Amino acid sequence: MAKTTDPASTPAGATFGWCHWHEGPSGTAVMVRVVEQGSGPGAALYACAPCREQRNLVPFSEQP
Repeated sequence: MAKTTDPASTPAGATFGWCHWHEGPSGTAVMVRVVEQGSGPGAALYACAPCREQRNLVPFSEQP
């Protein structure tokens, strides 16, 4: 019999993102900037915790 995994009991894996400031993977990256364009898709820039602290970047969700 095949073994099944109940998704409710499976621990969530770590979430990884990309830091645009040090240009590498990060487990703490959050969106800090949105680049809007007149035509075509815009862009979102993400920064990890160390880069946010070094460069005084504020998460987008906490900006006025």
